[in-house]
Amino acid sequence: MAAPVAKTSGGNAAFHNFHNDFAHIQDPNERRRLALAEIDKAPFGWYHVRACVVAGIGFFTDSYDIFAINLVTAMMGVVFWTNHGKASGSIPTNSDTAIKVATSGGTVLGQLGFGYLADVVGRKRMYGLELIIIIFATLAQSLSSPSPSISIVGLIIFWRVLMGIGIGGDYPLSSIITSEFATTKWRGAMMNAVFAMQGIGQFTAAIIALIVTAGFKESLLTGSKPANCTGVCRLAVDKMWRVIVGFGAVPGCIALYYRLTIPETPRYTFDVARDVEKAGEDVEAYMTGKSEGQPDEIRRATTIANASATLQVPKASWADFYGHYSQWKFGKVLLGTAGSWFFLDVAYYGLSLNNSIILSAIGWSGGSNMYEIYYRTAVGNLILVCAGAIPGYWVSVAFIDIVGRKPIQLMGFTMLTILFIIIGFAYNKLSGHALLALYVLAQFFFNFGPNSTTFVVPGECFPTRYRSTSHGFSAAAGKVGAIIAQCVFGPLRTRGAKPGATGAAASPWLNHVMEIFALFMLCGVLTSLLIPETKRKTLEELAGEVPGTPNYDPGLFAPDHAKNYRQGSDDVSQDQNANTQKIV
Repeated sequence: MAAPVAKTSGGNAAFHNFHNDFAHIQDPNERRRLALAEIDKAPFGWYHVRACVVAGIGFFTDSYDIFAINLVTAMMGVVFWTNHGKASGSIPTNSDTAIKVATSGGTVLGQLGFGYLADVVGRKRMYGLELIIIIFATLAQSLSSPSPSISIVGLIIFWRVLMGIGIGGDYPLSSIITSEFATTKWRGAMMNAVFAMQGIGQFTAAIIALIVTAGFKESLLTGSKPANCTGVCRLAVDKMWRVIVGFGAVPGCIALYYRLTIPETPRYTFDVARDVEKAGEDVEAYMTGKSEGQPDEIRRATTIANASATLQVPKASWADFYGHYSQWKFGKVLLGTAGSWFFLDVAYYGLSLNNSIILSAIGWSGGSNMYEIYYRTAVGNLILVCAGAIPGYWVSVAFIDIVGRKPIQLMGFTMLTILFIIIGFAYNKLSGHALLALYVLAQFFFNFGPNSTTFVVPGECFPTRYRSTSHGFSAAAGKVGAIIAQCVFGPLRTRGAKPGATGAAASPWLNHVMEIFALFMLCGVLTSLLIPETKRKTLEELAGEVPGTPNYDPGLFAPDHAKNYRQGSDDVSQDQNANTQKIV
């Protein structure tokens, strides 16, 4: 008598479990192929939307926390730096930089650590943990106060490093989980939509700052400038920065349940855990909204013992890792993704050095009292985010699966090279409005360009057993670039500035910094040539695991074969479809 068909449980409304559809098939390689094809060919549905929202809320929170600190540090100067002579009410430059860089430093650790662990212990076990860290560290920041033994800067740096670790973990996890559950046809748009939530996070941070400013208007009107903001004014500012920071934990709490109850991605269960029974059940769990599959444990143990040796996918190991990336056709991809992200983030974070000058040019900085100062700062940042960043993100979502990742990245780096050349070499001749226009264009082409594609491509082009580690490494290279922008180019722009200088006079070297960024963007063009085009190709094809495809055997690939693989898994032959019997 045949063994009963094993069923697994699991999944939730955002993640379907496809596994039970093919539990009747005995060959583990064939079951893997059919189960993954079911994910790749699935029509775009509400469970895809929900998956994007659950992953996207993490990036919303990440962006909110990173962007909000730019607004908060000025408020902290008013609260904690009183009685400092001429500098009263202003946070010292070194303290401001340290607080901001602390997040990037923690992010590097999180990207490398969580990226590696997600490949070792699984995506499911790690997903949600990073959000718990972010929520806890965010609340801790909002409740921090100095004491005789420790300064507020030390406290905030400690909690922002911890928060950065959680933010860093979100990069590889959200990317690869979305990638491994996505339909091939719209995988790029789904991943890009997750990343585009960063723009909404920036927008929300400015909105919350505007709301609390309006809420404490009467108290803020009593202070004419930061040094004179005392009494009820200082008390109001202290409440304001805590509310702005603390609100960052709210969306994370909403998404936490869904992250903790996702099924393991079938690709990880097949290729790394080599648990064919569980993987098949998790495929069905994702589609039906269950938390995870629940296979028959006896059958599962038997299948693991029998199938592990017959699965054609190599087992993960340090020797295999070295052997895989020592091949130029695979090693150059990692070099391309990491290098592109590094060059991008140097200029992306460096462009923010212009913010104060841009806001001054459009009349949204300063003011006759503290209310006007904070109001104009919040509205000015809203204008900048809405003018360039948000449109760029969502134009990228619309076109990434039509135009392709590589053309968008090359176009973005090329346009940014031109824009930075103009900003740098014509800086002293540009009017405020011209500088604003160039700034908005740069923000647009960052996001409709390499800022989006450098996140998407590493989540697609590596094999499942090393996908998270490779994405984490690429993302960490980017954050190292961000640290360089903040620690090296930030001080460099003020070289030669006279004490007390304001506006453009406070940044005499800013034009030369922009010229250097143009060179970085040109280097990004070169590293972009190393990455593959991933549009409408299955993850297995991109990883070089499908015989007859260019990544598997480039020598046998001819131009007339390209049309056979342009649609990825949508081009499954009629014979293969005829042999697929779905068990409902």
